[in-house]
Amino acid sequence: MSAESSTPKIVVVGAGWAGLGATYHLTQQGYDVTLLEAGPYPGGLVAGWKTAGGRSVEAGIHGFWYPYKNIFSLVKELGLDPFTPWTRSCQYSPAGLEVESPIFQDEPRLPTPLGTFLYTRFKRLPLVDRLSALPLLYAVLDFDNSDEAWRRYDRVTARELFKQFGVSARLYRDAFEPMLLVGLFAPGEQCSAAAALGMLYYFILAHQPDFDVVWCRGTVGEKIFRPWVERLEKLGAKVLTNQRVTDLIVDSKNQATGVVCGDKTFDADAVIFAVGVTGMQKIISSSPALQSRQEFRDAMNLGAVDVLAVRLWFDKKIDIPLPSNACFGFSSTTGWTFFDLNALHDEFRAEPGTVVEADFYHANQLIPIKDEEIVSLVQRDLATCIPAFREAKVIDSSAIRLSRAVTHFAPGSYQYLLPAVTSYDNVFMSGDWVVTRHGSWSQEKAYVTGLEAANLVISRFGFGKKAAIIPVEADEPHIQIGRKINQFTRSLTKTFIPDFWLP
Repeated sequence: MSAESSTPKIVVVGAGWAGLGATYHLTQQGYDVTLLEAGPYPGGLVAGWKTAGGRSVEAGIHGFWYPYKNIFSLVKELGLDPFTPWTRSCQYSPAGLEVESPIFQDEPRLPTPLGTFLYTRFKRLPLVDRLSALPLLYAVLDFDNSDEAWRRYDRVTARELFKQFGVSARLYRDAFEPMLLVGLFAPGEQCSAAAALGMLYYFILAHQPDFDVVWCRGTVGEKIFRPWVERLEKLGAKVLTNQRVTDLIVDSKNQATGVVCGDKTFDADAVIFAVGVTGMQKIISSSPALQSRQEFRDAMNLGAVDVLAVRLWFDKKIDIPLPSNACFGFSSTTGWTFFDLNALHDEFRAEPGTVVEADFYHANQLIPIKDEEIVSLVQRDLATCIPAFREAKVIDSSAIRLSRAVTHFAPGSYQYLLPAVTSYDNVFMSGDWVVTRHGSWSQEKAYVTGLEAANLVISRFGFGKKAAIIPVEADEPHIQIGRKINQFTRSLTKTFIPDFWLP
């Protein structure tokens, strides 16, 4: 801390959920915070913007699930009302409608996972295939989000895990693989079993209502991030866009003293990185200070997945049964979702035609295609799900290519994920790819790790009150008992429960 000021200067790199969360709490506690964003808008991948014609677009639609307690608390604190009511969803394959999901919290509460199992309406999947998932419950019990469990299950692919536990080929193809493609953004043979168990448990299996979801009634950038940034600036935070970090300045005491952005330097008493894997790797590639440390060099082993976000305006109204839809079976490596924006976004409710968002994950083979061909492919696949799209005319479109946009939790990747505390005494990490024991995923995880990083800063300086982070809902009693029995058995001997995936 500089001699002339008793207020610690904190530099936060990245203005997504993590960076904004850390900045907001530290600014509230009286810290001098500068938030640096490489892009033109705060918000990272969820910042929305306007096309040349004034139409709203964004880098994909992001849901807000029932367990997002910290984000819901933040939105309430900010006095915002950005969300739709709870919505139902369904899944399509090239054969047609496959699955419909209810609003689970409206159904009689059953012990997990019975409610999810009984209330999900499968149109074609036989009961015998669904029952083949029962042995997988052992892995759900065994994976307790501990470091040991992550290291144990991260050695195997999700596909191998489901096969080893006897999940039928059809159940995997029609249920688990689609969840992986739109939840972990890659096919099962490319996903860590640990990440698959963590994601599936958090969003679907931990409690009956967990799969319930609301959506932003416009772009997240417009509805949440922009008023949030205005609040930050009123509190005194400096939010600077188009500032691409290239290096750290460090001293002989193992501390960062500044952040370099090209020819600019921002003094810092502590630094919080809050960028995605790809952004962090770009910074490491240009930073001798980060390259000198093993954990940052190891982070270069991590991967990321391409995303394609397509928005289409049609000339006529089309009856789309449910506002959010997942699709599988159209490609062996790519999952996609589509959304009825007339139903979800305030801006399009009075639109004379239909506005649809289609987001493709693990979209490697689609990224190089020209816009005209992409529009044609998307309309064709939409018409396979809902035939009325075949006769409609596209009157406007937007295709946003997001290269290496989301984290790829590949088998073996856990060892390279960075913890919140680094080998530099005053440099901290946050983001949805950073190791945390909180148990959350996606946007909620990013926001929570931003608060955790802010709390580490407060611990360091002994200045301010730590953020109160809402924990994930406790495991249900029968899950707690099962995990205690499992842990006790493991502590006695591994003979009874071998690590089946080891060579």
